[in-house]
Amino acid sequence: MTRVRRAWAHLGVLVFNIVVTHVPVRQLRLGVLRLWGARIGRDSSVFRGTTVLGIELLRIGTSTNIGFRCMLDARGGLTIGDNVVVASDTHFIAGTHEINSSTFEPLLLPTVVGDYAWLTSRVTVTAGVTIGRGAVVAACALVRDDVEPMAVMAGVPAKRVGTREAELTYSPGWHPIGF
Repeated sequence: MTRVRRAWAHLGVLVFNIVVTHVPVRQLRLGVLRLWGARIGRDSSVFRGTTVLGIELLRIGTSTNIGFRCMLDARGGLTIGDNVVVASDTHFIAGTHEINSSTFEPLLLPTVVGDYAWLTSRVTVTAGVTIGRGAVVAACALVRDDVEPMAVMAGVPAKRVGTREAELTYSPGWHPIGF
């Protein structure tokens, strides 16, 4: 990435996270994210207070809702599918550091969330994880390994506790005014 592109990307992160994320106008938040390179499908929402890093590597599908005060660390690439619900205070962590590196080398990995997944409140998803289509992750779970489609996960670390049986034909696009 060139110096100018890095500066532009950094400016976008600052503008969004310091000012725009707190503005109670959904279309403005989505517009600014798109301006700085995020690809976001129609009828999606990013609620107030959400922090985004690596905006240019963020991909959000159609009719997906991101709750209040989430952390979307997309520096390694973050793809969230269609009809996904990410509840408030959920954190996606894009990377780690190489612990045996003399220079504390960062390691950024892509994270993927499949269509119709539901991550309930305060979930933490670590770098490089894929969460399958229709999976459900219970509140406060720590996801550090891939999650199979339709699996229901809970705990720290998250373990499979069930299987989702729904047909998954809904569209959770919900856009209350001021949120």
